[in-house]
Formats: sequence, structure tokens, C-alpha cells
Amino acid sequence: MWASSRHVQPNKARRPDPKPPDVRTRQRGKPTSPSTALPASRRDTEPPPEMDGSGSWDAIDWNQIEDPRPRRSVQGVDETMEEFLLEDEEVFAQGHGVVLLNIDEAGTLSVTNFRLLFVSQARKCVIELGTIPLTTIEKLNDDVKLQQLPHLSDKKHPRELLQVIGKDMRVIVFAFRPKTKQKNEVFDALRRYTKPANLWDLYAFSCDPTTIKNDSDPKWRLLREYFRLFRKSLPQLQEPGEVSLPNDWWRLTRVNSSYSLCSTYPSILIVPRSVSDEDLFQASTFRSGKRLPVISWCDPGTGAVLARSSQPLVGLMMNFRNNADEKLVCALSTKTMDINRSPRKLYIIDARPRANALANGAKGGGSESSSNYPRSEVLFLGIQNIHTMRDSLSRLRDYVDAHGTISSNGTPSAVSVVGDRRNRGSTWGGGNLNSMTSFSSTLGEWLNHIQNILVGASWVAAQIAIESASVLVHCSDGWDRTTQLVALACLLLDPYYRTFGGFQALVEKDWLAFGHPFAERMGIPTVAENGGSQYELLRQPSLGNLSSSPSRNSLGPSGSSSNTSVQSQTSNNSSPILLQWLDCISQLLRLYPSAFQFSSKFLVDFMDCVLSCRFGNFLCNSEREREQSGATNSCRCMWSYLADLRASGGNFHEHYNPFYDPVKHNGPLVPPAAALAPTLWPQFYLRWTCPSESQGGDLESQWHAMNKKYAEAMKAKDIAEWRAKDIKTKMESMKQDLQRERRSSSTALAMAQSAQRENAAIKKAIESIGCTIKFSVTENQVDETEVLSYSVRRDSDARAQQDENADYSVSISAIEDSLVSETPGDHFCESLCPFRTREGCRWPDAPCAQLGSQFVGLKANFDAFDRLSIQDCYFGPE
Repeated sequence: MWASSRHVQPNKARRPDPKPPDVRTRQRGKPTSPSTALPASRRDTEPPPEMDGSGSWDAIDWNQIEDPRPRRSVQGVDETMEEFLLEDEEVFAQGHGVVLLNIDEAGTLSVTNFRLLFVSQARKCVIELGTIPLTTIEKLNDDVKLQQLPHLSDKKHPRELLQVIGKDMRVIVFAFRPKTKQKNEVFDALRRYTKPANLWDLYAFSCDPTTIKNDSDPKWRLLREYFRLFRKSLPQLQEPGEVSLPNDWWRLTRVNSSYSLCSTYPSILIVPRSVSDEDLFQASTFRSGKRLPVISWCDPGTGAVLARSSQPLVGLMMNFRNNADEKLVCALSTKTMDINRSPRKLYIIDARPRANALANGAKGGGSESSSNYPRSEVLFLGIQNIHTMRDSLSRLRDYVDAHGTISSNGTPSAVSVVGDRRNRGSTWGGGNLNSMTSFSSTLGEWLNHIQNILVGASWVAAQIAIESASVLVHCSDGWDRTTQLVALACLLLDPYYRTFGGFQALVEKDWLAFGHPFAERMGIPTVAENGGSQYELLRQPSLGNLSSSPSRNSLGPSGSSSNTSVQSQTSNNSSPILLQWLDCISQLLRLYPSAFQFSSKFLVDFMDCVLSCRFGNFLCNSEREREQSGATNSCRCMWSYLADLRASGGNFHEHYNPFYDPVKHNGPLVPPAAALAPTLWPQFYLRWTCPSESQGGDLESQWHAMNKKYAEAMKAKDIAEWRAKDIKTKMESMKQDLQRERRSSSTALAMAQSAQRENAAIKKAIESIGCTIKFSVTENQVDETEVLSYSVRRDSDARAQQDENADYSVSISAIEDSLVSETPGDHFCESLCPFRTREGCRWPDAPCAQLGSQFVGLKANFDAFDRLSIQDCYFGPE
């Protein structure tokens, strides 16, 4: 349950750099959003070869959200295991070469302070099926007897087996190596840490409180919800106790700010305006656990309310009465706004079977008489108690495990004999239909419980929405069946509760603030309350009557409190109350697929988070106990975790319902009774034994699977587009560079052509005086030849692209007369030279070309010489 295989591609090749800026990569401890997903090669990405076609398990990925705390090194654990641990997770016991019989895979089994962790030996990844939080474990059994299996047929060295049964419908069996202490070490560690003695031993308290950044106090969030119900905005105040919110019918009261009125109620309550705080104290003495009638949901437009309480203490003869209680209940039924309309009716809904309510009278409890409450009607819904629900789920879990694709005994579709689990029939192919009959009976029993809750909540919502009637709901204690009915009716009445924010507000109001005993129902410790009462009544398993929990002392005064921690719950008080409520919501999701913003997968992950006890939201039994334990300020918030989880996938995350249409369903949902025929919730009940079948027939799951492929295709498209854009950008850059090179080449060519023309002109001018000319380019070097050198400097313009330190040098050499041919230059010299006679040159031994400076009267083409720079050093003394 710790590495979500639904969203990981095995051994995915690393994307070549450069990466597109909008594509985020997953690294350990640094998620896409809040994600610290393990490397793809380290995670449970697909079933082993023996499980072809079985699919992958649908479980929440605890490693997906980043924890800002630094990782601590764990002593005694090799590095290969350390990478699978969460922050502050420590290993207490470990077994190597352990085989998970459900899938026949060997690996390393570790008991940590948070979970039972199973890592595959071959694939080096976390196996979801074999990894379960310690608080999710319901039973342990080391006396396991299975049918003879081929891979366990070694009679000389039989493997030692350990069975783990989870509250999440999981039944897994591990086989240890024989003649080792591994099984005993693992089993002893599990027995110790699955039932911790102290609340603060839970993994939720292992984090550093200074790193906790909760958005707001739960009391403020509850107050904000009250203001929303009154259709007003919450003012910015320092303390919730400073708020006053009256209207024509109701008001907020702080009479329970110190939990002196009722220790299991919230500190702020909505009550009728006509009832004083003194009346509230008097009315509380007439209700079990002092859980007097208060308003949970109200409609300011019609004045109808949905209220909740516990059973009245009417006694065996049902003749005890309380004036304050009758006044309070009657005040719930306010006058209608239409004076021509008949007075508002009040329905008092007792969630229990009538027989159970009467039996509670022998213990002091009972139910109301409509004769004591004007314009009221009392109805019984016949919902069974917590013990019946627990046993029904246990039978369903056993049968699903025995007849699933993946069974705890290693053989699919076979009935295992484990401990006291009886063989309830043969396999489907054995020619015996006993198993089918048993399955129909087991499934029908569980679905019948779900249907009773659905029908009851739908009936309550219909009376409020259609008749504008007020409804008071209670059971024995008012925190189990009452919470189920009231919360489900609110979900049907108010479309806000069908959004993510509304779902959180609803859970925090009716489940947390009004004191559903999560610690008792999940079997975890809580803080103790001292004190008692003469009205302390014990729950009976067959009757589902009054509370007996020593940690709640529901009927007595709040008394003093201690910070000692106790084991508040035994297995007799555990029950799948929250699971049944979520199951009902999944049935409504099937009936109204576009009415809910969240998906069925969100409900599954929500339940996993609650069972894991990794967060402080659902610890303890009441708001008061959570304050005493410091769970709110010392533990992380589950709502923030789920919000970060959704943010990691954007609007396409699997928690979002793709068919949600808030405009279509912007009012109450009133399902007809004929449509309230529930089916098994496959996403939760079948995910471990039939992983493929649990998702195959669900339209929502198919959409998410198609959307996942579409998202992958879109990601590949984005990467391809980014690469194409990058290539186009590089081509544009190269094109610009090429254009610059072309311009530079054209400039150089133009300069070369100009220089060529200049050289030709200079050469022609020099040759006209009978000299040869040789051009060369030097860079900061002095020509030390014996020839005369003339420097030619050219103007620096746009054509000059060469090194500014490079000059043109011209070497001019005189030609002997014998070598001077009869050229126009020679004729020019003879006609102009004043020292030449008919007999010849007057200075025959001095070549005139080398003594050109002595041509005093020389008439030459001075335009050619203007381009030459003649140094004074060339002229000798007279």
C-alpha cells in the first residue's frame, strides 16, 4: 500500500537533456508537487509472472509527498532498505527470504514504527499487498494451517507461517525460513507495536512539532462552517469564543467551551434561540452521555433543521420525562414562514431496531414517546449495532479472500482453513454450489446493512427537502449510527458537501467535532478521563445499548483529566462504521456520477489515511481528547496531505471526478427507494484479491486509465514540440550566423577587389619609372632587406576588417641599365633625366633607380607617387 503502481512505468528510460522547462521529474524526496515517489525500478509496478492478468493493487503512495524534515540514518539497516523508509521511520525487526504466499514472491519483511514493510527480493521494490500500516492490522495468527501446496510440500523442512488480517479487507500470509528466529522476532514486534500502550507511541507523533504548519484550528474551521450554514461571512476575530451569530430561529452558544456541558460535543453549538443555556444543562441530564439535542444542519430559507442527540433516559417503563428536554426538542420545530401552511412537523428517528430500543430501557435508556413531543412522530430504522457490523464485514472478508484471484493460501479460488476459519464450501469448479449459496448469504447480509443506512438517510433528507420538516436523529449513544445518518443526509441535502472542501467540513463537523470514537472503533490508545456517574450504562453485544468505554465515561461529568495514556479499546468495540458511510457514498456516486467533485478513488485513499493513523486528525475519541493529547499541533494534517496529493496531478488527478457537473446537481438529491439497491464496492473490497476486476467495470476507472494514456501522449507531444521548437530556434540562430558570415565574406571580397585595384595602380605607377614592385603583408615585423621599402597606409573604413597592426609594405628595386628593356619607361627616363647625354648616362656607375632621390628635375606621374610614403632617410647628404 505504499507504492502506487497504477501510475508508474517500469524501468522507464531517462529523458535525454535538455529537459523541457514545463516537464517536472520525480526524485526521491522531491516530488512533482509534494511527491517523493521512489524510482520506477524500485516500485511495485506490475505483478509477478505468476499473476498474469491480475492487475496491480490500488493503494495510496505514502512516499509521494515530500516531508521537509531531514532524513535520519537508521542503524542496523542496510542502505538498500533505507531508501524505502519514510522520514523518522525506524526498523524494529526484520526477516530475510520471507515468501508472501498470496503471490508466491520472496523478499525482506520489516517491522517499523509505522508499518509492516515487504520489499521484493527480485524486483527491489515495495510490494503493496504485503505492506500494511501497523494500526490497519486487526488480527495476527501464527497458528496457520493451509492446504498442501506444491511450493510448500517440503515435509522435512516446512516453512513457518504468519497470517496478518487487515481492517482494509486484506488477508496476507508470510512463510518464513524454518529453524530460524525470524518469525518469532517479527511476530513479537508486531504484537508489541500494533497495540501500543501509549498514544504518543504512534508514528504520527514521531515528527518534529516545529515543522507542523497547520492552516487553521479545527475550531475555526467548524465556526466557518456554522457561518456558512447561516449564510454569513466569518469575521476576523482572535478567539472562536468571541463569536455571536443569532438569527430569528437559532443562535451559537459557548456554554460548552470548557466541555462541562458534554465532554464529547464540540465547544460551540447551534441551538434554538428560545432555549437558554440553563435549559441546555437541564436537558443534558436526560440524555445518554449528556449528548442533548443540538442542530447539525439548518436551512435559513425554510427554517427546517437536522438535529442529533443520544437516546433519552426514559427508564424501563418509559415514564421518565424532562421539561427542559421537551422544550428543546419542540423548539427544533420552528414556525413555518407561510402562515397559511400547517405547523412544521418534527420527526424523531431512532436508528436502532425497536426491540433494541426497548431492551435499552432495562438499562435506563429507551426511546421517546410522541405524546410528550407535540406534532412529532417517532420512527425506527432497524440498523444493527457495531458488533453485528463487525462480524458481517469479517465474514465478507474471509469469503472474498478465499474466492479471489489472489488468495492468502497461494491458490486462487480455493477455500483456506486458517485458525478458526471454517471451510465454507468447495471451489467454484468442484461441482458444489454451497460456496455460491454462502457467498450470496454473506454478501446479502453486508449489502442489507448498507441499504438500511442508505434508505434511512434518504428518507431523512426527503422530509427536510420536500416537506420542510425538522428531523431529530439518535441511536443509543449518538456517535455511530446517528453520525452515519446525519452526515449522509447532509451530503444529500447540501451540494457544498459534495465538493472537496465541503467533504472536509462535513467530516470535521459530524464525525470529529461531535465525537465519533475513532480510537475505540480502530483499536488505538487515547487519553484517559477520570470521573464517573451513577448513570454509567454498559454496552451489550446483542443489544447495542449504552456506552461502557472506560475512556469516555459518557454519562458522568467531565471531571479532571490526566495526561496518562491508556488502551481505550479492545477488539469488542472495533467496528467499520466509517467504512459503511463511505460505502454509502460510493453507492450514491454510482447513482449520480456527475453530482460529486471527488471520485471513488478519493474515498478509498481517505479510508486508508484514517486507518493508517499517520495523521493527527482522527486520533482520540473527541475534540476534547485531541486538545488534551496535542494531536492537532503535534501531528501532520491529513487534509493538507490529500490536497498536496491532488495538486501533484492537477485537474486530471484520479481523486477528481471527471463527470462532475455542479450546475446539473445544484440542489438536494432525493433518490427514489427503488434505486437504493446497493452493490459491492469493488474498488475497496476487491482491490487485494481481484485487482483487475476491482477496476475493470468502473466507468470512472476506465476514464482515468484512458486519461492516463492521453496525459502520457500529451506529455510526449509537449516534449516533441519543445524539441522541435528548440531545433527551430537553433536553426534560426545558425541562419543568422550564416548571414553574418555572408556579409563578412562580401565585405572581405569587396576589400580584396579594392586592394587589387590599388595594387594594380601602384604597380603601374612604379613600373612607369622603370622599377619592379613586390607587395607583402607583415605583422609588426621590420623588413631588414637591403632594398628600399616604402610603407603604404590605407584609410580605415568599413572595408578594413584585418588586424590594425598589419601594414602593407612595398619593396622597390632598381634595374640595371643592361636589364632595362626598351620600354616606354626607359624612353620616359631618357627624355626627362637631366644627367643623361647622347653618349649615355653621366653616372653610369650609379643606377638611377636606386638614386631616384637625385632626380631633381624629374617629370613623372606624381599621382602614382602620392600613394607612396618616402622616408627622409633615403636621401643622402649633398
